[in-house]
Amino acid sequence: MGQDVDRREFTREDRTRYREKVRQCLDVFARMLRESRFDVERPMTGLEVELNLVDGNCDPAMKNAEVLDAIADPDFVTELGQFNLEINVPPRRLSDGGITSFEQDVRNSLNAAEEKARQVGAHMVMVGILPTLQTVHMHPDTLSANPRYRLLNDQIFAARGEDLDISIRGVERLRVTADSIMPEAACTSMQLHLQVSPENFSRYWNASQAIAGIQLAVCSNSPFLFGKELWAETRIVLFEQATDTRSEELKAQGVRPRVWFGERWITSIFDLFEENVRYFPALLPITEEENPLEVLEGGDTPSLAELRLHNGTIYRWNRPVYDVVRGVPHLRVENRVLPAGPTVVDMMANAAFYFGLVRALADDERPLWSQMSFSAAQENFHAGARDGIEGQVYWPGLGTVPAAELVLRRLLPRAYEGLDKWGMEPSQRDRLLGIIEQRCLTGRNGAVWQTETFHKLFDAGSTDRFDALREVVRRYSEHMHANLPVHEWPVG
Repeated sequence: MGQDVDRREFTREDRTRYREKVRQCLDVFARMLRESRFDVERPMTGLEVELNLVDGNCDPAMKNAEVLDAIADPDFVTELGQFNLEINVPPRRLSDGGITSFEQDVRNSLNAAEEKARQVGAHMVMVGILPTLQTVHMHPDTLSANPRYRLLNDQIFAARGEDLDISIRGVERLRVTADSIMPEAACTSMQLHLQVSPENFSRYWNASQAIAGIQLAVCSNSPFLFGKELWAETRIVLFEQATDTRSEELKAQGVRPRVWFGERWITSIFDLFEENVRYFPALLPITEEENPLEVLEGGDTPSLAELRLHNGTIYRWNRPVYDVVRGVPHLRVENRVLPAGPTVVDMMANAAFYFGLVRALADDERPLWSQMSFSAAQENFHAGARDGIEGQVYWPGLGTVPAAELVLRRLLPRAYEGLDKWGMEPSQRDRLLGIIEQRCLTGRNGAVWQTETFHKLFDAGSTDRFDALREVVRRYSEHMHANLPVHEWPVG
């Protein structure tokens, strides 16, 4: 929900007007789909990376405003917490060296930004959840200054009517309460964007849902929260709870959560936007002056501002995106599954695996989602998040298998095939997918490295828990800057 909004109070009339406008936007969107008004000529890909800021002791540094002033780069923007930043990377095609230029741009931007951040006493760390976060950092005063975050916080808690209850059972058990949405700020991710045509959108979204659990298993990088060792990708279960607008009674009634895997395979992108409008009340009922029907009938492209804002407050793990660039509308799948880090090259490998595999599966004559239930994909999603690279997942024709074995035997060859279809250079394809292969062979991803390193330090009994986690972050940062893939990082 990156749109700038002013802090305000909403009236009943605001909500009624907004509901009517969202439904009008939905009708106009349906007409645009029927009339094939979308850019499909040169499909682009994009990515966003969320970052943590730490101080010299590897504790969270509440300095994003100072760091942004020092960086002075419009590609860097605020995120929810004062210890968060986000970099938006300009989109490009995967062919003609696109993935290589992604990697170079991200590395160059982060290196330059790190130098500037040091001038104000901060350092950047790409990790799904910063291991040194403590509950003392989770209060409203540490929200970023942008009014949209306060407004979102106020609306979520107005809908809930009570504090958040965060309860996670993993290797250890955590239960805390929060009086703000700040626990959401602990979750830092890499988001991948893939432009697709309206005709192919459902195939790419379904394929993305089907492999989400595999992505989490192979790429998990968030094993610690508030000093506790929990899931391999704790970010998933934390995010599900930290933005939940439902009271316990509404959960018992089966009301759908705003952080949502979904409940069915789709046949059109319209299914997702229609579900958003039908199931979810507005969090931010802000209306614009534009009449989308008049704009469309006048030959121009409507922004559909209300529909887009509403979509931005429903946190699907694979989100549909409608956007307009230079007056031309297009559609994207936004893959929101992956954590940030551990290194730029690891993130590029994760991106290559996703882009290649989703392309191959979307092109299959007999779709994967016709061979497995949606509930099986959802169970894989949580199994991958909970157990990481050691997780067991279901796959058609194989039954329940180790995730790493599934990737090595079945999915890596498909990812190679898909990247060839995108036109990626063979040398870059082999280099990046080779990292995924070695991760599976060694059984070491970011989550495994963090937990192994922590236990080497903590189990000896010579240091307390948070001092051990600070040392984990210190070593992690050194390896991150060296840009060696995580399966090559030494432990101890």
